[in-house]
Amino acid sequence: MQTSGKFLLLSAIWGSSFALIKVAVDAGVPPVWVALSRCLFGALALWAMCLAGGSAVPRDRRTWGHAAVVAALLNAVPFTLLAHGETLVGSVPAGVLNATTPLATLVFVLLVVPGERITRTRLAGLGTGFAGVLVVLGAWRGLSGDLLEGSLACLAATACYGAGFAYTRRFFAGGGHGASALSAVQITCATLQLALVAPFAGGPPAWPGTGAVVALAVLGAVGTGLAYVLNLDVIRAAGPAVASTVTYVAPLWSTTLGAVLLDEPVGWHTAVGGAVVIGGVLLARARPKAGVAA
Repeated sequence: MQTSGKFLLLSAIWGSSFALIKVAVDAGVPPVWVALSRCLFGALALWAMCLAGGSAVPRDRRTWGHAAVVAALLNAVPFTLLAHGETLVGSVPAGVLNATTPLATLVFVLLVVPGERITRTRLAGLGTGFAGVLVVLGAWRGLSGDLLEGSLACLAATACYGAGFAYTRRFFAGGGHGASALSAVQITCATLQLALVAPFAGGPPAWPGTGAVVALAVLGAVGTGLAYVLNLDVIRAAGPAVASTVTYVAPLWSTTLGAVLLDEPVGWHTAVGGAVVIGGVLLARARPKAGVAA
């Protein structure tokens, strides 16, 4: 499959994940158990892919060490934050807020990737994106209570994603290991991290109903298993900045599914704010021209 096809499929998979998370948390599954279930089903799917494809599993400490960091930044922490956010806000605003991931990625890429530099255009993009977030939230009506907490949790998840994309590009995506093998190692690390925390943070597990279990299985096997192989392939082929822009295509899917399947309202400010965020992302992604001062 070409990179563009992988990008489109990835956007559809991740766009649907917000509705699946909402089904699980509405059934009473604690956020940390949503994250753990997602990673567990994802790890099982990835190891099955490795066995079927005969992929060699990395054994060196360096790869596993970087995998543990990436797992925390791209999986364990943000998955829990997103699930917590969706206990307080709908899947539609959660999906739109997730479109700020490229802005967070740019900040971390500037910090850790050699050769990247800040420009006035990129600063304008970051400012525009922030303004779009305020529009999505309807900030003029005041921010407090569940809306504020849930939105901050979703935005904190995007900050983790930004750091994770940049770290993956710099330290984890290179080398001769296959995408499925690296992803299996990463998601396994995330599963182990969450398994240590979930019993204390979320209490003992309980059966949430067939619908929620199916949602978690699909979220894990497809949204975390298959999706992370696609994501790593796109990062390798096009870089972290391009790969992270999947998050401003994903809201088209998350908004549609949230409105149609979950009957969530889509306010005018959500649509307008989302457009402003995407405009900010496009500005922030502009490559510096030769000879232009930062």
